Amino acid sequence: MTLTYIFHSGFVLETERSILIFDYWLDLNGVVLPFLKKDKPIYVFSSHFHEDHFNSAIFEWRKQHKNITYILSKDIYKHRRATKEDADVWLAKGGAWSDDTLSVWALGSTDSGVSWIVETEGKRIFHAGDLNNWYARFLQDVKPGETIYSEEFEEEIDPIAHEKQYLGELKDIRKITDSFDVVMFPVDGRIGNGYTLGGRQFIERFKVGLFVPMHFVASGFESAWRMKEFTDEKGIPFWEISREGETIDI
Repeated sequence: MTLTYIFHSGFVLETERSILIFDYWLDLNGVVLPFLKKDKPIYVFSSHFHEDHFNSAIFEWRKQHKNITYILSKDIYKHRRATKEDADVWLAKGGAWSDDTLSVWALGSTDSGVSWIVETEGKRIFHAGDLNNWYARFLQDVKPGETIYSEEFEEEIDPIAHEKQYLGELKDIRKITDSFDVVMFPVDGRIGNGYTLGGRQFIERFKVGLFVPMHFVASGFESAWRMKEFTDEKGIPFWEISREGETIDI
């Protein structure tokens, strides 16, 4: 298998039998086009409706590749970003789907939509979407039951309740599996202090063959490498992505 970084949270996973594309938004280096020319079935995943995880341009790909399956989070349809006919499979948390090539489970998120577990050709893949402990930096400033106003988000936030929700989502994932060959997970420096906490809490609870950072565009590639210190402690390989279009063998 090879994994290629597109941009932000977008990746292409190519296996012997198929091609999987996750959370396409922008493609600055023309990563996707060569894959559309290959004679393999393509599966396209979008975890939620936010513009940095879903781009309706994906539906144009059917003009270039006939054997393509769109597996989308139901919130994309609910927010009218696509019609029912656009996707082959609509999933919300708790949903599952499979064919002769792969099996898919939709798990929860602490933002919108879902996270994905995909099993194919003996490998188990996790793409977190926007599942993360997003308000980690506020945890030290509040007591249970208290909220704090965030100027950035322009709302009152209960970071302790949010973390509880996040850890609850991890428990739900463990009901399906406790190990992954590849994990794609947000390591976003914009969170501020503790921006690796969600990733650290994840690797404390799951066996991980390869940890792949994502969602770091605004903070830069090297900001995501901060997570490597913690994966090294666990003996988990870490992909130090340094450019769009970079590929790693799995």
